[in-house]
Amino acid sequence: MSIASDGTIPKAPSKSAGAWALDILVWGGVAAVLIYSIGDVDLGNLGRLFENPENTRVFAAQLLNPDFTDWKIFVEKMWETVQIALWGTFLAVFAAVPMGLAAARNVSPGWVVTPVRLLMNLLRSIPDLVIGLLFVVAVGLGPLPGVLAIALNTSGVLAKLFSEAVESIDKGPVEGVRATGGTGLHEIVWGIIPQVAPLWTSFALYRFESNSRSATVLGLIGAGGIGQVLFDRMNGFAYRDVSAIVIVVVIAVTLIDMLSQAMRKRLL
Repeated sequence: MSIASDGTIPKAPSKSAGAWALDILVWGGVAAVLIYSIGDVDLGNLGRLFENPENTRVFAAQLLNPDFTDWKIFVEKMWETVQIALWGTFLAVFAAVPMGLAAARNVSPGWVVTPVRLLMNLLRSIPDLVIGLLFVVAVGLGPLPGVLAIALNTSGVLAKLFSEAVESIDKGPVEGVRATGGTGLHEIVWGIIPQVAPLWTSFALYRFESNSRSATVLGLIGAGGIGQVLFDRMNGFAYRDVSAIVIVVVIAVTLIDMLSQAMRKRLL
C-alpha cells in the first residue's frame, strides 16, 4: 500500500453502486439458476445411492479386485486408442492451421473471417460421439470413424485457439517483414509463425491428451479402441475386467500427460 506525501494512508478503492448492482445481478442470477435447477437435475433423489448398499458393496468389491487375465488384449486395444487420438489430432492440426490464420482478424479480411468462424463453431458444437456415429454408418465399425470424428471436432477447437493466438501477436516483426518488401505469405512465415508456433504446439499437445480420453468413449459406439472392449465387458457384468481396463486407461493417460508436459517445457 502506497503512502501519500503527507504521511496519510489513502482510502482503499471502492466500487460504484452500479458495479455492485451488476455483481449482485450476475451472481444472484447464477444462484437462482442453481436453486431452480435442483429438481431438473434430480438432486432430490441423491439418497438412492444408499438404498441398495449390498449391491453397491458387491460392485465395489469386484472393482477393487481387477482381473488382468486378458491384459494383453487390454494393452493392445489401449495402444489402438492412442493411435486413434494421435492421428485424429495430427489431421486436426493440419486443418486448424489454415483455418486459424483465416479466422484471425489481424490477418484476414472480414468477408473471410466470418464464414470461417461459423465453420469453426459448427465443428466445435457437434459432439464427437454424433460425428463418430455418422462415420460408423458411412465407413463401418473400426478405428477409422474414431480418427475422423476426433479430427473434425478437434480442428474446430484448435482453429479457435490458433486464431486467438495470432490475434495477440506482437505487430513489430510483421511490420519489419513488410518494410523489407515481403509479401503477405512472407509476413505469415517469418513474422507470425515464429511467434505462435510454441503456443500452437502446446495447444495441440493438450488436445492430444484430451483426445486420448475421447477416443476411449468413442469405442462405445463401435469406433475401435479400448472403449469397445470396455463396453462389451460392462454388458457382460465382468466388473473385474472393467476395473483392469480402467487401470490400463489411467496408466496410459498418465504417461501421455507426463510426455506432453516434458515436450511443453522444451518448447515454452
